[in-house]
Amino acid sequence: MSTSRVSGSRASMTTVPAGRPDAALVTLVIAGFDVAPYAREALESVQAQTFTGWRAILIDDHSTDGTREIFAKAAGSDNRFTFVPQPERRGLGVARNAGLDRVRTPFVGFLDADDVLLPGALERLVGTLERTGSDFVAGAYARLRPRSGVEHDADMSTTVITGTAYEVGAVQSWVAAATDPERSATTIDEHPEASGNIVAWSKVSRTDFWVRSGLRFPEGRLYEDQVVAQAMYARARAFDVIPDVVVHWRVRPDGSSITQREAELPVLRDALDAMGAGLSILREASATRAVQARAALILTMDVPRLASIAREHPEDAYRRALGAFVREVWDVADESTRGHVGRETAIIIDAASLW
Repeated sequence: MSTSRVSGSRASMTTVPAGRPDAALVTLVIAGFDVAPYAREALESVQAQTFTGWRAILIDDHSTDGTREIFAKAAGSDNRFTFVPQPERRGLGVARNAGLDRVRTPFVGFLDADDVLLPGALERLVGTLERTGSDFVAGAYARLRPRSGVEHDADMSTTVITGTAYEVGAVQSWVAAATDPERSATTIDEHPEASGNIVAWSKVSRTDFWVRSGLRFPEGRLYEDQVVAQAMYARARAFDVIPDVVVHWRVRPDGSSITQREAELPVLRDALDAMGAGLSILREASATRAVQARAALILTMDVPRLASIAREHPEDAYRRALGAFVREVWDVADESTRGHVGRETAIIIDAASLW
């Protein structure tokens, strides 16, 4: 599967004239804080969509760099963009909810202002929902990693932002398990591996699904995507998955992304809280197979990575927080899930559970 483009037929797609936000079918909520080096490329990736029936709400979370000016300029030059500055910094959850409150289109999606939407993404995502009638559709995504000393390639496999070259990585295993092969009108009971796709920005939903399900992003915490994603799987009447890569997820070279700050104790606590809350939502929905799929992924992917940080961490509180979480997830895992944990991972889990 290519990670450089999105395929999809245009035959069944509804389009509207460019520059007609009043006739749009889908709204993208694009929120950001201090993302000036990347925001222009994110907005340009929206303008480059093959599907023209979109509008976008730009939420600046009281940035201290040039993000506000970039968003304002974009809205001033393209009436499909609406700029909404936040009066104070309150976090991504609040910013996204502020955008949600302004959505007036049948479909809604999200994009982080440091990521890149592939040209055919909206065409494929919206077209899928128009065909299936599902509550939402989730696509695949790939990391956009910095690679020093690389110039802009002729085949466009790398891009250069403020002197840093980026290359697109492969679709990671848990993303592929969640989205490949394509499934239409499925459920979390039928496709429990979908629970591994925990991001907001690889999905497009029916707006009324958010309204009737009471979906909102948690406020005042990090990793807000995870709780919302599991609630979407648990509450959807049906959803679709497609293997197409729809977003390139940027790994920032300065290490400022939340996922690059896991060694900070407050960030760890929010991450553990989010994973635990997501598991709880699936358990409350009696989505037994999804609970086990999610627990297996946490034990095999997240715990070893965090344990390697914890071993060298200067704060005992870091190890204690992780140890308590590992014990909770291990208790949730059934015999089959525990039995599929490899020997090396089992040793790590045993050690972490003693912290």
